[in-house]
Amino acid sequence: MKFDSYPLQFDPILKERIWGGEKLNSVLNKPITSNSTGESWEISTVEADVSVISSGTLKGISLNEVINTFPNEVLGTTVFDKFGKQFPLLFKYLDAKTDLSIQVHPNDELAKKRHNSFGKTEMWYIMQADEGSRIIVGFKNNSNAQEYVSHLENNTLLDILEEVKVKAGDVFFLETGTVHAIGAGLLVAEIQQTSDITYRLYDFDRVDSEGNKRKLHVELALDAINYNKVETQKGYSKEVNVSNEMVNCPYFTTNYLNLSGELKVSKSATSFTVYMCTEGSFQLEFEQVHYQYSKGDTILIPATMTDYSLSGNASVLEIYIS
Repeated sequence: MKFDSYPLQFDPILKERIWGGEKLNSVLNKPITSNSTGESWEISTVEADVSVISSGTLKGISLNEVINTFPNEVLGTTVFDKFGKQFPLLFKYLDAKTDLSIQVHPNDELAKKRHNSFGKTEMWYIMQADEGSRIIVGFKNNSNAQEYVSHLENNTLLDILEEVKVKAGDVFFLETGTVHAIGAGLLVAEIQQTSDITYRLYDFDRVDSEGNKRKLHVELALDAINYNKVETQKGYSKEVNVSNEMVNCPYFTTNYLNLSGELKVSKSATSFTVYMCTEGSFQLEFEQVHYQYSKGDTILIPATMTDYSLSGNASVLEIYIS
């Protein structure tokens, strides 16, 4: 059986969240059915949330099934050697109408030991920010477990955490162990390891529609937290029609494409590439077939697609594994 190479799109997996809103529809045109939709999982192989291809000859087939049959063709030789038949990344858009909980993610070693999972290194690209919006990232100064627990017990945790005002286009890279929260009024593109392991530290004493508080994971988090002050914001250039590096880590590389006119792409078959369109629209031409994409679209380019062209006026995140 031969693999049919073409750009893959998937049905969005929409998640209702206590903090969600309606921007995933009003800004990104996602088919939400609730005014508290917090997440659109664009490409996922998390158990019970596996993406299904939405168009083309592979329509209706899950990403896991395609990878299982054509691992090198989809993932690329380097990615397959490193991760086997596992898709190692998870791509999302998030709409935070209110603050997300303050949380932390364990590293690979801890996640493997406790949950048989990858850790959760991630990055955020701020697509839209209401005036005055902010995020929480790490501690204001180097801290320790004793100080942290004391503030948690006294309901003063925010006093020792770093708050950063943000605007559209800002980028933050969060290594595992970084205490963090996306603040109210933000629309975010998130790229992360394939993991759904989150330790919730504080949830602003919120209750759901039935009056219940969400579960906290205070004890689990104690040895997962990095108590040192961290630098998380990343600067990057916006040179036209080149891959401007934002984040380069062992888990993924993310570049910013400021697309204007036509760009010819020629790459090796060592890794898949993902494009997340964060503004504007563009066209992809491959083997004389044209594909049209716009803001909010996420596309998986299989590793065997090594030569194609992009054209249009758009801001695009380009992600692959080195």
